[in-house]
Amino acid sequence: MPRAGLTPAMVTEAGAAVADEVGFSRLSIGLVAERLGVKTPSLYKHVTSQADLIHRIGVQAANELADDIRDAIQGRAGGDALVAGAQAMRMYVRKHPGRYAAGNAARPTGPDDPLVPALDRVLASWAAMLHGYHIDPGEQIHALRMLRTVLHGFATLEVVNGFQIDAEADLSFSWMIDFVHRGLQSLEAAGDSTPRSPDRDRPVP
Repeated sequence: MPRAGLTPAMVTEAGAAVADEVGFSRLSIGLVAERLGVKTPSLYKHVTSQADLIHRIGVQAANELADDIRDAIQGRAGGDALVAGAQAMRMYVRKHPGRYAAGNAARPTGPDDPLVPALDRVLASWAAMLHGYHIDPGEQIHALRMLRTVLHGFATLEVVNGFQIDAEADLSFSWMIDFVHRGLQSLEAAGDSTPRSPDRDRPVP
């Protein structure tokens, strides 16, 4: 029976669920309509296109990821926050690979795009994971980019079974985060002797 009273939020959530189940590359308006029990054309009353659907899923994913990291690191700092936040991001990607991929595919369309504050929240979550390391402000952007790179890389490789060597992934993840932790500690200890980049702008890492 067709679903009555659909909203853009309901369509977005259904799209996110489909993306997680079948993979981001296979997401389509038709599959979402089938999930909701409606004809495909009726979804265009709520989303304008497949690109619009992906964008909406990306906003949802960014907010969800920010919430998960925030909740995980609440009341923590330094190594404890790093471990808790890293594990929260890893678990989010494992549980929601399709919507996480949509979040990485989405791009802001302007200053009023809801994706902008959603991405800012994720950036703030990563920054909070570094709280307590007392990194020089001029080096923080590099630390954020490093953190994003290692967490994104590990999590996305893991969900596609990209680790072919027969070794426990949990141990590798713990080893990696400990390595990052010790690197951040050494950066803090280096103080003013740490090399500086001439570019001090702070774009999204």
